Amino acid sequence: MKCIFVFFFVVTSVLLTSARSWQTDILGDSYEHTVVEMSDDYSGEVVASIVRHRGVATKDVAMLYVHGYNDYFFQSQLGDSVVAHGYGFYAVDLRKYGRSLREGQRPFELRNIREYYEDLDSAISVMREDGWTKVVMAAHSTGGLITSCYLSERNIPQVRALVLNSPFLDMNLGGFMEKVAVPVVSVLPFKNISISQGDSNAYAQSLLKRYHGEWDYDTNWKYEISPDVTSGWISAIHKAHRFIHKKADVKVPILLMHSDNSVSGSCWSEAFNHGDAVLDVDDISKYGKRLLMPEAKMKPRG
Repeated sequence: MKCIFVFFFVVTSVLLTSARSWQTDILGDSYEHTVVEMSDDYSGEVVASIVRHRGVATKDVAMLYVHGYNDYFFQSQLGDSVVAHGYGFYAVDLRKYGRSLREGQRPFELRNIREYYEDLDSAISVMREDGWTKVVMAAHSTGGLITSCYLSERNIPQVRALVLNSPFLDMNLGGFMEKVAVPVVSVLPFKNISISQGDSNAYAQSLLKRYHGEWDYDTNWKYEISPDVTSGWISAIHKAHRFIHKKADVKVPILLMHSDNSVSGSCWSEAFNHGDAVLDVDDISKYGKRLLMPEAKMKPRG
């Protein structure tokens, strides 16, 4: 009976892999992507987009990259470098972001951080179909918050480590806003109230080549001026932050990276290219140290 089950599992995996449709990605011939349909939510139909590098790996570990807010995967230099070092490389555009944004959807809309768990499950499932049994998750900003919550609540045997690049582990709004305004907004029954994030493009100027940065990306997917968030988004992020602050339990080794200083202001200056213009680096350090429970062992799985 066990042999029959194993045979069925292998055949099913082969059929799923062969049936999946991959197409050349916007990043060029070295990349391809596939679209995975998710369960419908309050916006209707939603999908996640999985990107993979076509390079041949020489090691048995692959990276899964998870982007941040007002973002998508465009850093081909990262994928190229990972593959050049012998590893496999994948990235996911979460629902309502980048490649996964569908007509009529509000970009980046969110009401519960767990909505993204299905997207991450799907990405890891695709990697498993491709034969990867060891995965390192790498995440930026809000992606760092999402993956920290995900790995605290889920035991994913394939995931052996977590790399966090400036994870969004707390608001950076100041005392009254963080202690009063955000908690009040988070309990409102109305989830579609628009809340402005200001009209500065100083951060984008520090990134884009046409200003003072080093990157090219699609500003229809990663806006120069961050769009309004909703009260539902504020609520979801606030609850995720509270969870991380009190109940984080990531059971794999973590590499936490952040700038050595934060930068404020609405007009670009040279300081924007040498500091974190979005988050408070002291908060990242403070709450990053809470991600691992005391009994967690800093020993990679496998």
